[in-house]
Amino acid sequence: MPADPWLIYRWMLASRLFEQEVARLWHAGLVSGEMHLGTGEEGIDAGVVTHLGEGDAMALDHRGTPPLLMRGANPVSLLREILGREDGLCRGRGGHMHLFIPELLSASSGIVGASGPMAAGFALASQQLRPGRVAVAFFGEAAMNEGALLESLNLAVAWRLPVLFVCKDNGWSITTHSPSMTGGALLARARAFGMPAADVDGTDALAVSAMTEALLPHLRQGNGPAFLLARCVHLDGHFLGDALLEAVRRPLQVLAPMAIPLARSALSRHGARFRDRSHAVTDLLTRAGRASSAARSLPDPLDRTRRALLGDPDRLRMLEATVAAEVRAVVDVALEETP
Repeated sequence: MPADPWLIYRWMLASRLFEQEVARLWHAGLVSGEMHLGTGEEGIDAGVVTHLGEGDAMALDHRGTPPLLMRGANPVSLLREILGREDGLCRGRGGHMHLFIPELLSASSGIVGASGPMAAGFALASQQLRPGRVAVAFFGEAAMNEGALLESLNLAVAWRLPVLFVCKDNGWSITTHSPSMTGGALLARARAFGMPAADVDGTDALAVSAMTEALLPHLRQGNGPAFLLARCVHLDGHFLGDALLEAVRRPLQVLAPMAIPLARSALSRHGARFRDRSHAVTDLLTRAGRASSAARSLPDPLDRTRRALLGDPDRLRMLEATVAAEVRAVVDVALEETP
């Protein structure tokens, strides 16, 4: 049945506000290591998770916070895990990338492409123990060049495993423009394995929901896997503090300290040829420009979904106030010291 846009927006908003709090805590030095946010992917996550039920499984990548929250993970335990607390979801040992919630049949990994084999395992278990249940694999487009994921696509078709492979394509493999390292078209690559494949605008949560609804019966009826390519944007870059986005957003603060060292290196009589140095600087500036353009080329999925609800402003204001209060309460409780 068609998804409720109010529920989808609620999930997306709660995820966005939660991750904004994570970003604040990271900048305050309370979160160790890199932080990969799912800001910009919420439309894909909500559009897919809306159609999952009890017994369905999720295999996630390093941006697993939004789908886990939408699936019903305890937000206090999740935040404490991100903070490295002993009372966190995985006793503080998983961070934000390596998580496992048995009761939700959900797991995540920071290894590129690892969600493919995980989802195949979940789906094989469903095939044997829970017919009609499905597994979903979330991954980025760069993972489509990983052998383990390609093997998973092949095995899922050969064994008719109920896996929905969801490829979140933002056009960037960290700081490498994906088209420069990927041959052919990803939809054609998926179809070559013998599975149905479709693409959708990942910033349109309702479109993602409709496409997921159309694909899932194929899986639940035992006909094997399907592939969904969803275009998206990473609003905070590959990770918090992404150098390319920071250079575009704060050029004076980021680039000014580099100006003198770069000039000194360019004029040095030692090292690479001037032409090679010039090419390297030009390549860096080109990548920064492309990253900035990519960030502006697609709309914010949260704003896009919100516009569909403006016909009932009172309900919208109440929902937003309620979700904001809930997230603040989660943060307050998560930061409390436990005996």
